[in-house]
Amino acid sequence: MATGMTDGPGQGGQPGTELKAGLRDRHVTMISIAGVIGAGLFVGSANAIATAGPGVLISYLIAGLLVVLVMRMLGEMAAATPDSGSFSTYADRAVGPWAGFTVGWLYWWFWVLVIPVEATAAATILNSWVPAVPMWAWALLVTVLLTATNLFSVANYGEFEFWFALLKVVAIVAFIVLGALAVLGLLPGSGVSGLSHLVDAGGFLPGGFGVVIAAVLTTMFSFMGTEIVTIAAAESDHPAEKIGRATRSVIWRISVFYLASILLVVAIVPWNDPALKENGSYQSALDVLGVPGAKGIVDVVVLVAVASCLNSALYTASRMIYSLGRRGQAPAAVMHTTANGVPRVAVLASTAVGFLAVIANYAFPEQVFATLLATSGAIALLVYLSIAVSQLRLRAKLERAGVEMPVRMWLFPWLTWAVVIIIPVMLVYMATRPSSRLDLAMTAGIALLVVIIGVLTTRRGAAREAAAVPSEGPGAGRG
Repeated sequence: MATGMTDGPGQGGQPGTELKAGLRDRHVTMISIAGVIGAGLFVGSANAIATAGPGVLISYLIAGLLVVLVMRMLGEMAAATPDSGSFSTYADRAVGPWAGFTVGWLYWWFWVLVIPVEATAAATILNSWVPAVPMWAWALLVTVLLTATNLFSVANYGEFEFWFALLKVVAIVAFIVLGALAVLGLLPGSGVSGLSHLVDAGGFLPGGFGVVIAAVLTTMFSFMGTEIVTIAAAESDHPAEKIGRATRSVIWRISVFYLASILLVVAIVPWNDPALKENGSYQSALDVLGVPGAKGIVDVVVLVAVASCLNSALYTASRMIYSLGRRGQAPAAVMHTTANGVPRVAVLASTAVGFLAVIANYAFPEQVFATLLATSGAIALLVYLSIAVSQLRLRAKLERAGVEMPVRMWLFPWLTWAVVIIIPVMLVYMATRPSSRLDLAMTAGIALLVVIIGVLTTRRGAAREAAAVPSEGPGAGRG
């Protein structure tokens, strides 16, 4: 049973500390389908292409394969024991409270920093449409509106995310159809010559294989958000069934939305075309295809993707800190819920910290915000590593307990061990690249700080519990 999903206070229309199963089947389905389509696909892919050339397809393939394996491991644990704390709770059970504390707070920090990034991106687009309204006002307005939707009920989050996700899916599918017609020579006047751009500007790997690995680090963060379905499903009916279905479909989702669309971009636009970095990958491709109003179309799609990511950031950060509160690893106030089962304090706390970062972005754009953002650099890899280690240790416990496991990791334990080894290797490689050292150093610094706080906090909690046992007298702990 999911944490916070049991009967108790908060059920029946009364405030308490319990979440409610307010997400419908279509909400969870669309979140699982489009959760993999982050704003990074539309905005960040141009930098990855410029770094690795056509070889970026290998970068996306490697990152996608890693995500598929991690999602399979997470799906195994989440389908067996759904929980709103997801991998943070599993790290707590598998490794210890300090591990759950660390990965939970790091993940919360990641999504809190996503809030100002996406709010600023949305404000940039809206300000280009209505320059009379300053960017900070647009950022404030977008953040407040999406915070409000998260405060009413989880169904509101699900409804907004359903339509955001649907628009993203329609946009990507339309681009794939249009691009495929052009590459096949079936789109009159497109001027595209098949797949020749994959090799006609310095070959398939113009910068060598090293830059392909470097691009993996960029593409990896585009996939962050795939795991949200395991958190959201805990607030729905029959979560194990939905998690299993979402986990099994992750392969085709990554193949279609990432690999197919990026293949078409590099086939349509030469990888070294300056327009890629200037206009973004999808706008550049639509410009080449002669689509009228390409910039306006892409702006609308990116705005939707940004709003979706911001909406999910607010939701995910609030549920993670709520779960930490349920385990005594965050202030108790964050687990208080409204009559609708919404952890209002958790939502507002996440929004407040995120908006402080928005202010920092405008007040000190070259200092504070860049430093804060650098701390999120390798958190995705640390989260994925924690999932792999947790699954490695929990599998035996689940089997001994006779827990039903609708999803099972392939070739266990070999593929799990492969992920456990590959991620540290990627982090070491990251340390050898000057462009990645700040990200890694900042992430290592904040991770070390959180680990220390986690160890001290959990030790104090254990000491208080141990001290309380003798004073409870005979019969303590009997139901």
